[in-house]
Amino acid sequence: MVITEESTVRRILVEGIDGVSVETVPTPTAGTGEVRVRSTVVGICGSDIHAAHGRHPFIDLPFRPGHEVVGVVDAAGPGTDQSLVGRRVVVEPNLACGKCTQCLAGRYNICAELAVFGCQTPGGLTDAFVIAEDRVIPLDDGLDDRHAALIEPLATPVHAVRRAAKLVGGLDGKRVAVLGAGPIGLFVLLAARRAGATVVVADLLDSKRARAERLGAIGSFDPTSEDAARSAIEVLGGPADVVIDCVARKSSVAQAIDIVDKGGAVMIVGVAAGATEVPLDLIQDREIVVAGCLMYVREDVQEAIDMLTEGAVPIDEFVTGVFPLEQSAEAFTASTDPEHVKVLITVGDPS
Repeated sequence: MVITEESTVRRILVEGIDGVSVETVPTPTAGTGEVRVRSTVVGICGSDIHAAHGRHPFIDLPFRPGHEVVGVVDAAGPGTDQSLVGRRVVVEPNLACGKCTQCLAGRYNICAELAVFGCQTPGGLTDAFVIAEDRVIPLDDGLDDRHAALIEPLATPVHAVRRAAKLVGGLDGKRVAVLGAGPIGLFVLLAARRAGATVVVADLLDSKRARAERLGAIGSFDPTSEDAARSAIEVLGGPADVVIDCVARKSSVAQAIDIVDKGGAVMIVGVAAGATEVPLDLIQDREIVVAGCLMYVREDVQEAIDMLTEGAVPIDEFVTGVFPLEQSAEAFTASTDPEHVKVLITVGDPS
């Protein structure tokens, strides 16, 4: 890749779902401990769409998105590994303090001062950005940009499945129900199957349920049907050991409690819009564990890379739209269509 030094770069500004525009800002300079990355591919996350609609509890409008980022390091500041220049990298966007109790325990995904690149700070949906050196992971040439763009969104489901496995003594041979067949739900399906689980998936749309079955779910069900919980249990051959809720609404949590076995676990992966009522009486009476799941740590990212490298993710089932940066407004609009799974934005020259 031939890199030229420009005085300005393009960056996407989101002021609302109908207010996605391109702004021009000075080209950033890598400071001490930082690298500068030229973006090549950036994914649009469900969180980006919720934020654009003003419905994300932790992202304020306006914001400058881009936390699912693949790019090439074109400059390295003082105190960094200069051999990174020219390397293709993926960004791990959780920005942690490194000093709090959680960070010191290795759980920096729930850092007391956590910020997320592209959510609480300007992100990678731009020609170039700077970020701390330890937030970039060099990529092997065998993983192309379309696959690499799925590393970040896959890492959260990997983390959720790993946490769930710890709660129930492993998932090999266990029964799992996944609520929601959007990108996160489908990635949870793949990660749970990789861990040895039998999986059933719920979604409102026939097309999404069909995709889940193509990806290995033994069955699927409409969560709004009167016998939804019974259908899930019948398909699984018994109550679920784990339910992973990628919707996170009052109705989905209640349904998860109806589907999960006594002594089982419910993992909340979806981002709730706010305080949500839960059937606490049943949680107590059945000794059900309800656990939250936020982002991931490096081992989850590496597992996601391994899954993609090994071909465990059918790329054409996930990447359903690709737009250039100058059409970011159209890309955001496309991402609101439930028939899309993952929309990517290309930046600059991908060669």
